[in-house]
Amino acid sequence: MEEDRRARINRLKWHCRRALLELDLVFDRFWERYEDALDAQGEAALEGLLELEDHDLWALVSGREVATDPQQSAMIERLREVSPAADF
Repeated sequence: MEEDRRARINRLKWHCRRALLELDLVFDRFWERYEDALDAQGEAALEGLLELEDHDLWALVSGREVATDPQQSAMIERLREVSPAADF
């Protein structure tokens, strides 16, 4: 079971590698803080966000856009907490 979780986490980390430096920094800090605390619901919310294009995702993280899904909103709040530009 732990191996399955480790494989899912590694896959998510791989998908967190983005073309925007700002997002890379946010995700690096996110994984440092939340990797051990991420549950299945958080994994699903993160997967949904990772399907977005970089500029759309950054618009959510930076606060220029608002997520309509409550689970994604909670994940965006976590990402904002660790953002290097957290003066939103």
